[in-house]
Amino acid sequence: MPLPLSAPSQPGAPSSRVCKGGPNGSGWVHTGTRGPCDDRPVDSPHEHAHHPPPGGTVPGQADGGVHGDGNVPGHGSVHSHGSVHGHGHAHGPVPPVSRRLRRVIAAVLVPFAAAVVVGLVVLWPGGAPQHARTGVGFDQQTRQGQVVKLVAVSCKAAAAAPDTDAAGTATSDACQKATIEVASGPDKGTTFTEIVQPDQTRRYTAGEGVVLAYAPSAPPGLRYSVTDVQRGFPLALLAGIFALAVIVVGRLRGLMALIALAVSFGVLTLFILPAILHGDDPLLVAVVGGSAIMLIALYMCHGVNARTSVAVIGTLCSLFLIGVLGSVFISWAHLTGNTSDETGLIHSLYPGIQIKGVLLAGVIIGSLGVLDDVTVTQVAAVWELKDADPGASRRKLYGAGMRIGRDHIASVVNTLVMAYAGAALPLLLLFSIARSGVLQVADSELVAEEIVRTLVGSIGLVASVPLTTALAALVVGADRPQPAGSARSTGRGGGHGGAVRTLAAGGGGHRRRGK
Repeated sequence: MPLPLSAPSQPGAPSSRVCKGGPNGSGWVHTGTRGPCDDRPVDSPHEHAHHPPPGGTVPGQADGGVHGDGNVPGHGSVHSHGSVHGHGHAHGPVPPVSRRLRRVIAAVLVPFAAAVVVGLVVLWPGGAPQHARTGVGFDQQTRQGQVVKLVAVSCKAAAAAPDTDAAGTATSDACQKATIEVASGPDKGTTFTEIVQPDQTRRYTAGEGVVLAYAPSAPPGLRYSVTDVQRGFPLALLAGIFALAVIVVGRLRGLMALIALAVSFGVLTLFILPAILHGDDPLLVAVVGGSAIMLIALYMCHGVNARTSVAVIGTLCSLFLIGVLGSVFISWAHLTGNTSDETGLIHSLYPGIQIKGVLLAGVIIGSLGVLDDVTVTQVAAVWELKDADPGASRRKLYGAGMRIGRDHIASVVNTLVMAYAGAALPLLLLFSIARSGVLQVADSELVAEEIVRTLVGSIGLVASVPLTTALAALVVGADRPQPAGSARSTGRGGGHGGAVRTLAAGGGGHRRRGK
């Protein structure tokens, strides 16, 4: 039997009473934040009874439906046919992937991580190998020193060459006599003098710290010479400003990024470099060390979750592609890797090192940092797209993610090319001075090495965008658990509570009592 509507409130009365039910058992009552039949006063102008149009239903609403008015992020529906079903559509953070899909991801990454750990243990070098000092370049002993006195002298009087022009005419005879004090080592406190010529690029100031080359087998007066200046304080200050900026902007995540950076530097200096010097395969060492850096950096900065795991898989696949392409084209282009004084010195000190392998290892490690940026950004973009549109299909997520990725590709590739060009700028200037043709310059091993390094890394970056976007779309759109509001419950009084509470908080809804 249908319940009658409550009597209307008297004119001028501050409130009225609303109960469920209506004529013919289908009366619509706008309950607002009230229950089905509530004796509390109705203070909101939205809480009033509605009679249905002819036919007893409102177009677009199902039998027994309760729909939120949009005042809360979500809506629900209640079906009163002996049981209540809540249908929540909350637009909060995307829930994590299901346990089954997490197991699939773990089945891929756990063996990989275990293999990386085994590789670290097996290949761990235990420090760089010892060798006899040659005294050439970086392979010389050094001491700390300080400029204690500067005196202007004549270059002729100091038996030094004066400054001359292109025609060989002397233009300046003003030299400096610098008195240097040894500040470390067994000869600490002793001094020696050095003549600074007018055309010398490095000029000294009194009190400035310098780096001294030490030759113990030389005569006492010739054991020390200035090779560089000390830059510890400005570099430390710059590093402090960088760390402060990262922490201020990134907060806890920025702090974790700095810790991950320190760990990555530790892996590079304690494992990768000494292992290569011990004669291990540089490619294998770079893969193991780079994988360890990738796992540590990504999981420390972004957390142990499915999103980070997808980025790890995308980065791993791209690194594999870079390794294959680098190996093929370095061999095909007949690149030796021995194109500088530094590599020549390394090969002379450690003849067992594979210099070509060092070149390939540099390509892989150099691409790792940019790859992390691309893969993490693409995965995060797909996750946020799914968060904004929970009903989006995998195809739609992939298409939207690729539109973001194309912009990323353009900027990252240009950044990588410009970074390599900036590093090789003095070399490019030399070729410009020689007036060599573009093809001749590109065909030289010095430039060809940089071209291969740049293009192989860029191909890996470009390939990582569709690969990682596809993986993220598959994971975020597959095998997801149902939202909490979709659970079914039975019993009197209406529902699981999730959808009804959402409605009650929303400030309005249409309730229809079933027959």
